[in-house]
Order: sequence, then structure tokens, then C-alpha cells
Amino acid sequence: MNDHKNNYRNKGGRKPKADPCVHRYVFRLNDEDNSKFLSLFEVSGMDNKAKFITSVLFSKEIKTVKIDKGTVDFYMRLTSFYSQFRAVGVNYNQVVKLLYTHFTEKKAAAFLYKLEKQTAELSVLCRKIIELANTFNNGNVEK
Repeated sequence: MNDHKNNYRNKGGRKPKADPCVHRYVFRLNDEDNSKFLSLFEVSGMDNKAKFITSVLFSKEIKTVKIDKGTVDFYMRLTSFYSQFRAVGVNYNQVVKLLYTHFTEKKAAAFLYKLEKQTAELSVLCRKIIELANTFNNGNVEK
């Protein structure tokens, strides 16, 4: 092996590994065992079956990640709602500025009163959303 390293000249290609894996083992699984193996492999999140098998054989730590589709969907919708809520806030500021620049004080105050009513309704809706998020979060913690 050392002679091979000493005689190695850079002729292109891949450099030889210091400790190559040359031992190979083959085993067969029936349908039931194969489905169990594949489900464990998918849960582990590893991308190489050989590394997964060696980690199981030598009791190395296997990381498992469980993804709840409902939680992911809820999170995505809540995130999009938050961005829409921010957009409403930006638009709110722009409307108030435009009201005071283009209308008289009395007319702007009348429009702002209507806008204030809608803001109160939005505030109530926001509280309901926060309550829903809290109950959803508490429900997932108990599982």
C-alpha cells in the first residue's frame, strides 16, 4: 500500500483515499423488512443508505426529524398573514398622510373616524388570531 502511495504521480483524476472502504457485505430483505428499513431510513433524514446501515450497526447517533404537515401549513399561512398585516400598516400610514395633505382638517377627521372603526375591527380579528395560534401551539406541545 505504501509503495502505491510512493509511486503515485499526479496524472489527473481523483486522489486515492487514505482509508478506502474495500470490504463489502450483501444481505437480502423480504418485503416487510424492506418496508421497515426504508421507513427508518426516510425518518433518519440521511441521504446515503450505506452510511445509515453502518451508523445503525455501530450504534452511532441517528437523527430523526418528524414534520407535521398541518403545523407547516399553519406556519406558512400565519407568515403570509403577517406580511399582509404589515402591508396594511404601511397602507394605513400612507392613507393618513394623504388625507391630511389633500383634504381639509374636518373632512380628514371624518375619514379617519371611518378608518378608526375598521382598525378596531382589525384589532379584534388580530386578537382572535393570536388566541388561535396559542391554542394551536398548546395543542402541539401536548402531543
